[in-house]
Amino acid sequence: MATQSLNKRNIESQKNTEKRRLEESERGVKNWRLWGPYLTERQWGTVREDYSPDGAAWEHISHDDARSRAYRWGEEGIAGISDEKQNLCFAVSFWNGQDPILKERLFGLTGNEGNHGEDVKEYYYYLDSTPTHSYMKMLYKYPQGAFPYCQLVEENKQRGKDLPEFELIDTGIFDEDRYFDIFVEYAKVDTDDLLVKITAKNHGPDEAELHIVPQLWFRNTWSWNSARKKPAIYCDAGSIRAEHADIGTYHLYTENSHEAVFTENETNVARLYGQEASGFFKDGINDYIVNEQKTAVNPEQFGTKAAVICRTAIPAGASHTIRLRLSSTPIDTPFKGFETTIKNCIETADDFFGHIQEQIKSEDARHVQRQAFAGMMWTKQFYYYNIAQWLRGDPNQFPPPDERLQGRNSEWEHLNNADIISMPDTWEYPWYAAWDLAFHCLPIAMIDPYFAKKQLMLLTSEWYLHPNGQLPAYEWAFGDVNPPVHAWATWRVYKMDQKQKGGEGDLDFLERVYQKLLLNFTWWVNRKDQDGNNLFQGGFLGLDNIGVFDRSAPLPTGGHIEQADGTSWMAMYCLNMLKISLELAERNHTYEDMATKFFEHFLYIASAMTNVAGKGIGLWDEQDEFYYDVLHTGEHEHCSLKIRSMVGLIPLFAVETLEPEQLEKVPEFRRRLNWFLDNRPDLARLVSRWQKPGMGDRRLLSLLRGHRMKMLLKRMLDSNEFFSDYGIRALSKVHEKNPYKFQVNSSTFTVHYRPAESDSGLFGGNSNWRGPIWFPVNYLLIESLQKFHHYYGDDFKIECPTGSGNYVTIDEVAQEITRRLTTIFLSDENGRRPVFGTHEKIATDPNFKDYVLFHEYFHGDNGSGVGASHQTGWTGLIAKLLQPRPS
Repeated sequence: MATQSLNKRNIESQKNTEKRRLEESERGVKNWRLWGPYLTERQWGTVREDYSPDGAAWEHISHDDARSRAYRWGEEGIAGISDEKQNLCFAVSFWNGQDPILKERLFGLTGNEGNHGEDVKEYYYYLDSTPTHSYMKMLYKYPQGAFPYCQLVEENKQRGKDLPEFELIDTGIFDEDRYFDIFVEYAKVDTDDLLVKITAKNHGPDEAELHIVPQLWFRNTWSWNSARKKPAIYCDAGSIRAEHADIGTYHLYTENSHEAVFTENETNVARLYGQEASGFFKDGINDYIVNEQKTAVNPEQFGTKAAVICRTAIPAGASHTIRLRLSSTPIDTPFKGFETTIKNCIETADDFFGHIQEQIKSEDARHVQRQAFAGMMWTKQFYYYNIAQWLRGDPNQFPPPDERLQGRNSEWEHLNNADIISMPDTWEYPWYAAWDLAFHCLPIAMIDPYFAKKQLMLLTSEWYLHPNGQLPAYEWAFGDVNPPVHAWATWRVYKMDQKQKGGEGDLDFLERVYQKLLLNFTWWVNRKDQDGNNLFQGGFLGLDNIGVFDRSAPLPTGGHIEQADGTSWMAMYCLNMLKISLELAERNHTYEDMATKFFEHFLYIASAMTNVAGKGIGLWDEQDEFYYDVLHTGEHEHCSLKIRSMVGLIPLFAVETLEPEQLEKVPEFRRRLNWFLDNRPDLARLVSRWQKPGMGDRRLLSLLRGHRMKMLLKRMLDSNEFFSDYGIRALSKVHEKNPYKFQVNSSTFTVHYRPAESDSGLFGGNSNWRGPIWFPVNYLLIESLQKFHHYYGDDFKIECPTGSGNYVTIDEVAQEITRRLTTIFLSDENGRRPVFGTHEKIATDPNFKDYVLFHEYFHGDNGSGVGASHQTGWTGLIAKLLQPRPS
């Protein structure tokens, strides 16, 4: 019996290893997050590195320039890792003996090169990662022929917006399976001790040459700040030694005797600018290997960048493995127990995720969810951007052009970022985005609620939030306006964390973010309600292509648009803040006043949307029974922009239920609520059936009474409009044959349904809301339907799909949308995943078909992935949707 108990304790101890690491990190005992996948996959072409007078970021540093240009604000690499301040970096590069350059970074088209905007043209997959990055695995598919850089650029340039993108698979480079699968694995022995295993498999029919070239380098900080001591990397006995004033000394060990070469992480001004220069430069390793320039690297074997050159010829069907170890401690036998440690780390990861996936019956669903989690973890990035310094330049460098002081982001001088942040996509969107990040936090909270909470607190911190209360949108234009979903994410993460802790909520986190959101809410009210009538403008609000005009730019008609979505987002914001206020009021009753404030503000917005005062026209169209934007061009000149789009469905998001037991705990709020219901029946009538309590004596706050909700759902669930086999479309399919047209003087503006790529460059490249399926808004629709069902119960039925004669509960509608969304990724009866579309090899080849990509959005008719191919950011919500809900 004693032996059995001991064995059980050992098993439980092993199962909880990752949880213990998370707890140690949260308590500050050990920083298990010190090293992680914090390198981006594209630093070139970013706003941070753009020092041009015209703000043309894509053109200022090109992919071709990148190998020779030392970056100012960050570093990039394939399967790269760094410490949390990105002082020391490690990544893997390759050369197949055919390419014109060393494969050090991922290639893709710039915004102007692609027929549908920027796009990465590589195949790589994030396969695994624990929250502390104690185990990570990534796959890169490397062709054995010369990489078709020019072919990809030229072919895409020749294609119009009516044609699909020309992808790497279309070039024939993977024909006859002449490529390598290169798996890169990391396993942590300790917080600052990492094992690296790189395995290359030759899938081709012949023996093939491959150079595997791991690189270790320091981010260049010394060129911009002469006060910083320059670090150095040396050839040491049995290792490569890296010394840095801030992080100390690290040793990189290689298992076998491989050639090591050294250069400097400095710009090659001779190659880029034709200036005379001597010394060693960032591109020295490339020139040494590919061009056989022996003088390109330092013969004295030191510098700030080093590489280990592992040359091999791999037989057909065979694999070759190299092993390395990066440690802050000198180790006599660095590879003793290497495979055992890797194996233990894999088992720990399996146990950690196995506990999370206990209720998922489908092995394929578990497989997809695990890769979604991996994507969320691998797209963390060290993001460094000091706007004041960027605007004015560094003291020992040429100053930026004068135009910069009045240009992009010049109103955000307070912004100073140097943090690990969840990115939407580390190639296409290697910068944080305010509303994307809110959605990221939900799947992250499933496995690491502490990191999710830190992300939400970070975005509202003083060095992010503008002094006027605006949240920073993204580096392309921090002043753009994203939908205000931060309060929603804060509340959801709080509740998820509370559930994981068995009922103990982190009220300090909730209160801390809430206080900053009060500033942001006030900014919205003061800046985006032009007439002070509780109807909001907002701008493009993330819905780039959904309208007839660019809503962030001056309108060709003059005037302004009162937005159905902007106003609904604000109604939702009120309800989110109301829920948080009531939660905080249970500990501090002064928050009851704030709960009352948000309750009343919600009612005023509901009133404005309905236009009960008869002023002008309302956002709800009685004839069409749908919500539309209203264009105002003069005091008495206005018209509805009758586009059936997601704009008209977003009012469904503004819904909350109030439980009777909760109202008992906040008597002052309850008293004020009842006063409103008794004395302002005009406002009380605007929300659903206050006079008749719902199931369990619940109360419902919603912009939609029963009839309006039914009418919106009727359209939403119509297969000829919004209801796709793969979720809810962003634009009604009715506009495919009946495009919306708006005449302004001699110009006609048109909106028609496009299920995938945009046919217009007006809103920017591949940015497209004219038909595809987007996970974030679909997810919010599902949550809203669940709340409606929570109030109405099983007696309230709706036809689904519209016209089918099949009547189901609102919750069953939510389940059906969830099923359709998950269908995008799950293998069907023929073994195909809709996400892969018509690419036959990717869809059916055993070496491709189970490696899932989480795209930015999805084809409205066939579910294939479109847009940024690695946006496991908000599409990472699939991990949440695959998780069974408690019965």
